[in-house]
Amino acid sequence: MQKTKKFIIYLAVFLILIMPAFSLAAGLVPCDNSEGQPCDFKAFMNLINTVIHFILYYMVIPIAAIMFAYAGFLMVTAGGEIASARTKAKSIFTNAIIGLIFAMAAFLIIRTILSILGYEGSWIGFNPL
Repeated sequence: MQKTKKFIIYLAVFLILIMPAFSLAAGLVPCDNSEGQPCDFKAFMNLINTVIHFILYYMVIPIAAIMFAYAGFLMVTAGGEIASARTKAKSIFTNAIIGLIFAMAAFLIIRTILSILGYEGSWIGFNPL
């Protein structure tokens, strides 16, 4: 019962913190037939660019920053007393860095494959939307 309660509290805090990021996803689909913009392949590629940009900049980087802050807090408050707290903080730092590297590597792999396939456009790259 105690673990369930703790999980629900953590889930609620996470959802409260992540809701502003989801509100930034408004305007996700770049085409609108009412304004005469056709939903073609270019619009689909712009949608992919928007999703990748949203995930990379508005979710991965803030979550990594929160994890760095949490690990730093654990490191500072641990002092020299408990070695397990310092070990936990160091593992959180390591995992956050590995997660950032995986996210950037995944984006670069997708970008490379799509450029090899010959897709040209503003959606391949780190251009701001």
